[in-house]
Amino acid sequence: MSKGGRGNGSKAKLRSFLTANVGKVFDSDTLREVADSSEWARRIRELRNEEGYNIHTHNDDSSLKPGEYKLVDLKIRPAFARGISKETRAFVLDRNGFTCQMCGAVAGEAHPYDDQGRKVRLQIGHIIDKSMGGTDDATNLRAICSVCNEGAKNLTLPRPDWLKLGAQIRRAPGDVQVQALDWLIQKYPKQAAAIIKKHE
Repeated sequence: MSKGGRGNGSKAKLRSFLTANVGKVFDSDTLREVADSSEWARRIRELRNEEGYNIHTHNDDSSLKPGEYKLVDLKIRPAFARGISKETRAFVLDRNGFTCQMCGAVAGEAHPYDDQGRKVRLQIGHIIDKSMGGTDDATNLRAICSVCNEGAKNLTLPRPDWLKLGAQIRRAPGDVQVQALDWLIQKYPKQAAAIIKKHE
């Protein structure tokens, strides 16, 4: 298949559907159904960034809600080649603690906001979209789960400070507090050992 292939895959289905419905707004559920693939959001990004289709989201058009998409016209814009190396992807995932930077979900765990009970799959997302002048530099990249990337829950939650987080932990049942402690010890073993030694 040629670049930007015109076959029967999910990207071809989305391309055909959107070009037949220029100017109409569709939600993520409709596009997932059209693509018949869980990778539909990636295919939308490929159409937009690699093939140059003028597909808008709420980041481009304030009249659109999170999770809504619209092919504005059939004018093809300059396309962006893939430019994120495996090394950069690995660095960003590690830097972000293998945690979605929008909702806080952790890779491999059951997603707290997914009604279908899927496990968290992390992707690399741009903070400033490439179509808006963003780059593939690690400073403009973040780990983001597939649910947030699809736009279904595209709301950035504020990071809690210790006052708020501590209050939540103190309110939690004892077994949940122990789970939080266990997670912290695994994440920060050297610091945990130093704190334990300090209090012996």
